Amino acid sequence: MLLAIHIGFHPPRRVERGSPADFGLPYREINIPTSKGSRLFAWWLPATSPSATAILLHGWGGNAELMLPLALPLHRAGLNVLLLDSRNHGRSDSASFSSLPRFAEDAGEAINWVKTHTSGPPVRIVLLGHSVGAGAVLFEASRRHDISAVISIAAFAHPEWMMRRYFKRICIPEPFACWTLRYVEWIIGHRYDEIAPMHTACRVACPVLLVHGTADETVPLTDALAIRDNCNGRLLELLLIEKADHDSVDKVEEHGNQLVVFLARAGVAG
Repeated sequence: MLLAIHIGFHPPRRVERGSPADFGLPYREINIPTSKGSRLFAWWLPATSPSATAILLHGWGGNAELMLPLALPLHRAGLNVLLLDSRNHGRSDSASFSSLPRFAEDAGEAINWVKTHTSGPPVRIVLLGHSVGAGAVLFEASRRHDISAVISIAAFAHPEWMMRRYFKRICIPEPFACWTLRYVEWIIGHRYDEIAPMHTACRVACPVLLVHGTADETVPLTDALAIRDNCNGRLLELLLIEKADHDSVDKVEEHGNQLVVFLARAGVAG
């Protein structure tokens, strides 16, 4: 049982096959050093006279290439874009395990890199994440005050809800499910309530846009509604993508103009 749990902490690694050049985007490959000695691979897409920098973070088992469709409308709107591989993903270094808090740590390292490697006025930061990456950018943004906007795509409302749905699908008995949930909290070093998007979103100081597909069977639409409705008095915008499933980044791209309009209202896009 313990072995199965630890194997579950290691996502499948998918290495990029293409590059931003396939989309006609100027870029360079960078390696971001972390405070723990790991190296994070990323693509840096500079804009001319940028209004802000968007950091894009993939989901579990994903990579920077899978987020490229979303880089297009943001770069065209005048934002620098940084597409990041979290540890154990793409071409970044390995780590003992992956988790939402570790995704958030990697997003934090990317923020620090942007702030120290861009010239001119203080750069405004936009965080955009998908799935676990969405939960991670909400968690990271909830812990700092230098983020200008957050776009969360297909985030689950609570890690325990997500895991219980999985346990139900594979018929794990309740006693084992409860024990596993507590063990995972111990491994990652955080209580689920602390990192749950339905709670962290309420603590984010900047504008937040929740994006969710109506056909998402991995994370049901009710999770997005739970995140929004739990933040009493905190205005979260919700964009529904009709017929999009959990991994329909391409369908989200079709609504790129709405992402840009949200960023314009947040004051970070022209």
